[in-house]
Amino acid sequence: MTDVDQAGDPVAAVDALVAGVDPGLSTPGVQSRDVVLVTGPWLAGATGLIAALRDRLPEHEFVEAEDIKPAEAPAAVVFVVSAVAPIAESDYALIDVAARHTDMVIGAVSKIDVHRNWRDVLAEDRSRLGAHAERYLDVPWVGVAATPDMGEPTVDELVELLASRLDDVDVKRRNRLRAWESRLRNAISRHDKDGAGADRQARVTALRERRDTVQRERRVSKSERTIALRSQIQQARVQLAYFARNRCTSVRSELGEDASAMTRRRLPEFETYVGTRVNEVVGEVEAGVTAHLSDVATELELTAPQPPAPPPRSTVPPPPLKSRRLETRLMMVLGAGFGLGVALGVSRLFAGLAPGLTIAGLVAGGVVGLLLTVWVVGMRGLLSDRAVLDRWINEVTATLQSTLEERVATRVLAAEATLTADLARRDEAEAEVTAGQVSEIDAELREHAVATARAAALRDRRLPALQRALDTVRAELAGGPGV
Repeated sequence: MTDVDQAGDPVAAVDALVAGVDPGLSTPGVQSRDVVLVTGPWLAGATGLIAALRDRLPEHEFVEAEDIKPAEAPAAVVFVVSAVAPIAESDYALIDVAARHTDMVIGAVSKIDVHRNWRDVLAEDRSRLGAHAERYLDVPWVGVAATPDMGEPTVDELVELLASRLDDVDVKRRNRLRAWESRLRNAISRHDKDGAGADRQARVTALRERRDTVQRERRVSKSERTIALRSQIQQARVQLAYFARNRCTSVRSELGEDASAMTRRRLPEFETYVGTRVNEVVGEVEAGVTAHLSDVATELELTAPQPPAPPPRSTVPPPPLKSRRLETRLMMVLGAGFGLGVALGVSRLFAGLAPGLTIAGLVAGGVVGLLLTVWVVGMRGLLSDRAVLDRWINEVTATLQSTLEERVATRVLAAEATLTADLARRDEAEAEVTAGQVSEIDAELREHAVATARAAALRDRRLPALQRALDTVRAELAGGPGV
């Protein structure tokens, strides 16, 4: 052991010893207090033991754990455990914290007045605590009864042990050595953790996960929007084409019914009516396409495409009602024959009823035959006109359907191009935002990497000197009397 001048200041001598190994070390960072800390698990009897010790050793100050600050080191630590059961693993942390800066530790088993097997518990406590840390192998253990049910407190052995140990001139030196050991061990552990980046690892892992999440969400969001736009455009193409065909079929049925009930007086205005209905259907389909594409843009949170200029009004070609001169002559011949037959039948009917009315019967038969001839010729012409109008309506609506389907396809294609361009601009803006977030994360990761590298360099530079100082302190502790 290094020869330390006991007549001088033992604390200063220890500090000088450590500074001689590592000049960068000057103090362990704790303040020594001339007090005795009495602590232990809950209900172990520490409070009662403090009262008894204060009564027996009034020249010394006894305190509990809450009276000691983290940067203060008591002169001695009395660790009190109950004789009910041996010390538990959860109690090790209490004594480690209480004695981290103090070498003088005494174990006390309380309530020995009510537990006859307290000696067995004491032996088990000594064995367990020594197995927990080598420094506790030589810790003295005593039995106490600070507040017995009957008789005086049993604290004589503890009082004698404290009095002898506290008067030992080497206590301050060993306590200072223990404070240095704790400081050096913590410093080495801190440098190891900083150099390995252990304290930064959780943050670095969180940053990497966040970066992966941001990039994954960006890719997923882009794919989802692209798929949604493609799906909506396909649906719009199908639905709007069906809407156009449906409107053409509907107006075909409507005009067909009108044509089947057509009269010669309405024939001149029917062509104008058909043209009006065709343009109305065109307007309805245009409005439907505009509304549907606007709904698609709204659902995708994009800018709705501007509707194009309305198409020019459709000009419906006139129905092919051609002159039917030969057909009319034939119908007149046939009608005349039919009327002549009816006239002969009527005249014979009159002649059979009254022979004197033969002339009148001929006249009446002629009139009836003429009327029937005119009616047959007119009806045949009207039916022919209705058939022509029906074919004409079919041609008009077929042309209308083809035009509307082409119009729908053109508008959907233009809308797809517009919405795709808008989506690309939005994706580009979000890509810039994502790139900014990733850049910030990467910058912080680089900062952590640089800090970890600096800590590793500092560790490599400081660790040898700290380890030598720790070895020196432990050698001093091992060369002196036990705790």
